Amino acid sequence: MKKKNIRVTLIGFLLVGLLGSMSSCTTDYVTGRKTFSLISESQEVAMGKEADPQIVAEYGVYDDPDLAAYVSNLGKQLAEKSHRPQLEYTFRLLDSPVVNAFALPGGYVYVTRGILAHFNSEDELAGVLGHEIGHVVARHSAEQLSRQQLAGLGLGLGVVLWEDFRPYAEMAGASLNLLLLKYSRGQESESDMLGVEYSSKLGYDARDMAGFFGTLKALGAESGQSLPSFMSTHPDPGDREVRVNRLAGEAQQKAGYKPLNVDRYEYLRRIDGIVYGDDPRQGYVENNVFYHPEMRFQFPVPADWIVMNTPSTVLMASPDKKAVIQLTLGKADSPALEADEFVAGEGITVIARRNTSVRGFTAVILETQIASQDGLIRVLSYFIQKDNHVYVFHGYSLTEQFAGYSQTFVSVMGGFDKVTDQTVLNKQPSRLRVRKVTTGGSLESVLRQMGVPEAKLSELAIVNGKKLSDPVKTGEWVKTVGN
Repeated sequence: MKKKNIRVTLIGFLLVGLLGSMSSCTTDYVTGRKTFSLISESQEVAMGKEADPQIVAEYGVYDDPDLAAYVSNLGKQLAEKSHRPQLEYTFRLLDSPVVNAFALPGGYVYVTRGILAHFNSEDELAGVLGHEIGHVVARHSAEQLSRQQLAGLGLGLGVVLWEDFRPYAEMAGASLNLLLLKYSRGQESESDMLGVEYSSKLGYDARDMAGFFGTLKALGAESGQSLPSFMSTHPDPGDREVRVNRLAGEAQQKAGYKPLNVDRYEYLRRIDGIVYGDDPRQGYVENNVFYHPEMRFQFPVPADWIVMNTPSTVLMASPDKKAVIQLTLGKADSPALEADEFVAGEGITVIARRNTSVRGFTAVILETQIASQDGLIRVLSYFIQKDNHVYVFHGYSLTEQFAGYSQTFVSVMGGFDKVTDQTVLNKQPSRLRVRKVTTGGSLESVLRQMGVPEAKLSELAIVNGKKLSDPVKTGEWVKTVGN
């Protein structure tokens, strides 16, 4: 949760409404053939334009203009080689540690700082950007949305993460209802092919893209995060590395291929110092307490609860996924006004309201009930004034289960307090550091010489795209993690 871009997100976003027309023919830009689609190209562009500011608000943009411009410039060069060069493309670098890249309809492409940290060459970056451009070019999102409409599933973007929380969709906001389409294996294969084609046209070695899929497999599945990993949103079509290697070889045999032979160090130099992993300045959990050094607040976290922290929301879920606590930053000037705005919402019944104080801060406590399609939801809300902000807590569950969680809600919200511990206030993130090898050997021996602790060796092998047993020569560059 950051100081910037924090907003109330009580309704999960949907990118489109009902279509006015039930059928349309559009052009498949890859094959040139006419294809059936329920979504016009203008609607496709409108979807991306509407969703982009919400993605930015939810996950934040990484604060490195030079690195962002580098990604954008490379992306636009690749887009010029695509089958839809006339489309206006937008490339964003998101401030997330999760390893992912994804595209929205209409030319919006996103990469995380987490995936940049795991690339080991510009060739890998070019291949993955080309892959995402391929999804846009082939209109894969529009295809998936059309299939959902035909199946009567509506036009919301894909699956809702944490399906057990569906009854709370109206309360939870985009951080809980991240709507991203999951492509089919056939669509993934097509995007792999297009990524190879576009990056090869610029002279990049798409075999590096194949190798990066090995890195993704090594990372495995990740859980308890608001943004899904690459493997979650991009299903492996099978034998991907072998197939992409073959496609890369074929592309390089075509007339006109001129290898760029980009110096690997140039890419590593660009990401040297990038924030690695979670940024504690934006909030972190330690010893069952959530701390926010920049905004100087803290509150207790129940044992075993899952915590997801984004620039707009801190979200906590009970182990049985039957209760949720959400923290956002309000827009009103006082707790009373913020509470008034909340109860003005449709379908909300006020059970109790009182003015009070929490750890010396002016506050309003509300208990309400909200009707949803899945039943009645009981909500305990705290609106707390600290400095120039109103912090908005909502703890909620289905009404029949509320009594079992109410004391936990009170403990968390009533425990909100300012941070005075200088250790917390001075907390700094880990950063990726690129270092030159002075004495060659196995990657493991090199990392040990550089002072990498035992617990980090396997992780850093993946970050370097190698195995610990792989040889590293004197003069090569490797990635480590430091402050």
